[in-house]
Amino acid sequence: MCVLFQYNNVNVGYFTILLTINGNYSPLIFHKVLDIQKIRQDFPILSEVINGKPLVYFDNAATTQKPLPVLNALTRYYEHFNANIHRGIHHLAEKATSAFEASRHKIQTFLNARHVEEIIFTYGTTDGINLVAQSYGRTFLKAGDEIIISTMEHHSNIVPWQMLCEEKGCVLRVIPINDEGELLMDEYEKMLSERTKFVSVVHVSNALGTINPVAEIIEKAHAVGAKVLIDGAQASSHIDIDVQALDCDFYVFSLHKLYGPTGMGALYGKKDILNAMPPYRGGGEMIKEVTFAKTTYSDLPYKFEAGTPNIADVVAAYTAVEYVEKLGKKQIADYEHELLVYGTDALQSIEGLTLVGTAKEKVSVISFVMDGIHPQDVGVILDQQGIAVRTGHHCTQPLMQRLGIPGTSRASFAVYNTKEEIDKLVVGLERVKKMLS
Repeated sequence: MCVLFQYNNVNVGYFTILLTINGNYSPLIFHKVLDIQKIRQDFPILSEVINGKPLVYFDNAATTQKPLPVLNALTRYYEHFNANIHRGIHHLAEKATSAFEASRHKIQTFLNARHVEEIIFTYGTTDGINLVAQSYGRTFLKAGDEIIISTMEHHSNIVPWQMLCEEKGCVLRVIPINDEGELLMDEYEKMLSERTKFVSVVHVSNALGTINPVAEIIEKAHAVGAKVLIDGAQASSHIDIDVQALDCDFYVFSLHKLYGPTGMGALYGKKDILNAMPPYRGGGEMIKEVTFAKTTYSDLPYKFEAGTPNIADVVAAYTAVEYVEKLGKKQIADYEHELLVYGTDALQSIEGLTLVGTAKEKVSVISFVMDGIHPQDVGVILDQQGIAVRTGHHCTQPLMQRLGIPGTSRASFAVYNTKEEIDKLVVGLERVKKMLS
């Protein structure tokens, strides 16, 4: 027996009632199956028509689309309690402050942080990494100290460390990968020493979809006394994240890759480390008292949140996280894995197409190249058919250099995508071949 279940106007699909054998009834066991067509109705942009074709949106690793509850949360804030936060005593200010801080508690739960003040609001993953590099790095790292990153890092997790190394005289070291796009962990272990002071690696590769063994990376780094930052930009919408279980020192992610607004992200940091770090920016909110002689700073988390924040998007972040929680992280991951398997098999059937990034552990990202066809041309012709993919180096130029290619075409799937859309991609790629081969 199946029953359709809807929770707070979010379509989460069907629950199957299971019975025991031997004629005896067990306690009811409910197994949630996502109703993808119902979920698609939550995303109005999916009804757009591009070049006369229904939109097929496969650029989710760049940014996910936003469901109606998130759009409504933004509108509701501006229509009903738009005000600056924390310092006002009037009704609107108090209501806005309450909603703003509710999002902090929601993200604390989402990451399983021990303390709510360990959640710092940022403008995204890039901002969070820069905060750590500039505040922790400039304070605690010195000439000769070694910082380890990996070959598959996004530029946002390369450039801030290069800047720090140039300023402080630190040494940047890079974990190599194999041809499948997996970290060579034996080489990582060889790099670790008493000189290793910081490790900053991506949880999931945006270009390849590789899931890195971050728990092992953290454990081995801590064994030599190094601190660890995990870039969770791509992991947040696909993988359950428990910062206490991982024991990472810092974790950063962006809400716009989690069905939330752009321009808003979060940094988790262990409380004792954050307390030891100086402020990253100066201004309002991050102070207790200012005189021309001296300024005293606010306590966590506010000492890292200078100026008027991105209030509306922080408020809407609560709804985005709630939306994902109601669907269920495991259910989303299981369905996206179905799409990954289906899409991998389908694209491998295209003659002259080569997959780039074939790690054993992956999220729903498929990068590929086509013989004799530039990735940009692939993207342009697919766009003419209403299919949105990402092309280029995906802000991972060193990775592309390691792989010996200028870039790839990338199809990245989210919970609202379907196998039928993947079939359209296959047809579209066959058309690309016909036109350009």
